[in-house]
Amino acid sequence: DVETTGLSLTSDHLIAIGAVAVKEGRIDLDDSFEVVLQQETSSGKDNILIHGIGGTAQVGGIAPVEALLQFLEYLGQDPLIAFHVSFDETMTKRALKKFLGLNFRHTWLDLAYVAPGLYPELARKYRALDHWVDHFHIQNFARHSALADSLATAQLFLVAMEAAQKNGIEDLKGLIELEKAQRWISRTN
Repeated sequence: DVETTGLSLTSDHLIAIGAVAVKEGRIDLDDSFEVVLQQETSSGKDNILIHGIGGTAQVGGIAPVEALLQFLEYLGQDPLIAFHVSFDETMTKRALKKFLGLNFRHTWLDLAYVAPGLYPELARKYRALDHWVDHFHIQNFARHSALADSLATAQLFLVAMEAAQKNGIEDLKGLIELEKAQRWISRTN
């Protein structure tokens, strides 16, 4: 998950990245990652109230090049799983291009499409991450914190994996195929 200076994919900037590993069907809290990228100036007060990363933390964060290198080292070849991937992916790719000159190509899975595919009876009712985590009684200790939202997404991923296995989907490839089918369905409706 990421936190940013706002919601504009073209003019806002990446502030923080959070990630939690899922290994062998379990969340590994010892294998988590969080970094605040140093900003030239802090974001506005309204933005700070959303993600809770204060001006001092933003200006005192880790230099973007170092922060992004740490993220890439942490990530390795592992796939990225998020809810509404397009925002996180775009902001991450923009930062990696700007600071490292890297055209980031990585496997992403979007639970915003996977969850409705696995739970079609809930698809029209639940659209946002908050709706899904509330439905499955997943606690989020600090909403709009990159690390906390990553943990909630990881828990939702485990719920999705359990449902996927009951539907004969055993691996990431199967989930990616389900996501593609759901994207197609959403375009035709």
